[in-house]
Amino acid sequence: MTDDQILAILQRRQNEAGIDWKNGRVSGAVYHGGEELVNLTNQAYAMFNLTNPLHPGVFPGLRRLEAEVVRMVLDLHNANDECCGTTTSGGTESIIMAVRAHVVWARQERGIENPNIVVPVTAHAAFDKAAEYFNIGITHIPVDDKSQRVDLKAMRRAINSETILIVGSSVTFPHGAADDLEALSKMAIKYKVGFHIDSCLGSFIMPFLKEAGFPEVVCDFRLPGVTSISCDTHKYGFAPKGTSIVMYNSKHMCHYQYFTISTWPGGIYASPTIAGSRSGAVIAGCWAAMTKMGREGYLQQCKDIVGCRIKIQKAIEQIPELFVVGEPVSTVVAFSSHKPVGIYGVMDEMKARGWDINPLQFPAALHIACTRLTVPVADEFIRDLKESVKMVKANPDNYNKGSKAVYGFASTVPDTTIVDEVAQGFIDALYAA
Repeated sequence: MTDDQILAILQRRQNEAGIDWKNGRVSGAVYHGGEELVNLTNQAYAMFNLTNPLHPGVFPGLRRLEAEVVRMVLDLHNANDECCGTTTSGGTESIIMAVRAHVVWARQERGIENPNIVVPVTAHAAFDKAAEYFNIGITHIPVDDKSQRVDLKAMRRAINSETILIVGSSVTFPHGAADDLEALSKMAIKYKVGFHIDSCLGSFIMPFLKEAGFPEVVCDFRLPGVTSISCDTHKYGFAPKGTSIVMYNSKHMCHYQYFTISTWPGGIYASPTIAGSRSGAVIAGCWAAMTKMGREGYLQQCKDIVGCRIKIQKAIEQIPELFVVGEPVSTVVAFSSHKPVGIYGVMDEMKARGWDINPLQFPAALHIACTRLTVPVADEFIRDLKESVKMVKANPDNYNKGSKAVYGFASTVPDTTIVDEVAQGFIDALYAA
């Protein structure tokens, strides 16, 4: 095909009908820093399109950019000179790398051969993925019904002699709540286990809460029990997709993440993360986004986006049929409904009005993760939410199919392998050409 033909096809693919994310109709998903920033990161991406951090001798400038990105994120999390970290491809890899580091640390320093990790039920599913990948135990701890923060007593009871890591979120994906990180830090010290803070979703919002005039949540290396932190630069850092940072309280701990082999015929091989070759373009784009935004830029975005969440939350609290789930502290607000209004029916009505918001389960709820794109359309969201609730309340029996049928089935079926098979079929469909 010619260049023009290729570009024409790409343009058609880009314009295929979907949710109107450009006008803020999507919960999370697209973390847009503005057209000017996108143009800048695109230029940076193009400049470093062929680079690969696996070869620092070939691309020394890229090595500097990556090191500076990590250092900036470390500084944001009050790291001292002993702290260090690496870039990864996203929050999932950051979490997997942190779990790996603790698995190797526990095996080599404590002789633990059958390790387990203890996580809140609201912790990101990447911890379950890591446990499956590394064939280690994982214990899920319930959360308080009101706050959606992890039950500290239950967490303490679950720790045993083979526990290597406990986890807290800042903030949780489902409800935007922050676990009691100070208490978890003390618990980790007392029981001599690692403590990971997952701040992938909180990322560039949480460090600015206090300065922006909101209640502060300390979620960084000021907590002495913290051994690792994950932070996504490609969410509220507005970097290109495919960039995240995993940080450690010491180089000693970070070294357990690395893979090295000195006996390979191809030479001495060393890589910091799962991938060997990596894209230098996303690193350059990340560096450009962070240096362009600066502290003042991120501070303003924190004020605007958290302010948007508070506005939507207050509106939800004024709708008698709805109630907020948990105690949100950042950009996410979750909500459910009182009978006879079915919350999944509300989701279907919102979808009919062009909104794509996240369904939750255990308990049944919805959430919206506010972004920069949500800010100018918050009033539209509130209006459509009120109208959707009215529609469902007037005709509750009309919403027994659709999303209610899917999520109601998934939450009640005793054999979850059926749901897993359906999910696998969905993934298969994504690769159907």
